[in-house]
Amino acid sequence: MKRSRFSEEQILGVLKEVEEGEKVKAVCARHNISEGTYFTWKRKYAGMDVEEMRRLKALEEENARLKRLVADLSVQNQILKEVNSKKW
Repeated sequence: MKRSRFSEEQILGVLKEVEEGEKVKAVCARHNISEGTYFTWKRKYAGMDVEEMRRLKALEEENARLKRLVADLSVQNQILKEVNSKKW
C-alpha cells in the first residue's frame, strides 16, 4: 500500500484548520495538497481522533494482506484442480 507523505496528526491538523473557519483553498495551498485530497481526507477521517485513525490504517493494511493471501491460495487451488482433472 502506498505510504502517505502526511502523518495522521498532520492530516487531522489540516482538517481542524478548515473546521476552525479557514478557507479550504488557503489551507490546501499552505500544505501543498489539492482540494480533492482535502475532501477525500474529510470524507474518510472526519470526526476521528489520532488513535482511531491509526487503528483504521492498521485494519486496512491487514485487509489488503489477507486479500493478497486469498488470491494466492485461489490461484494455487485452481492450478491443482487443473492438474488433477487431466486423465493420465
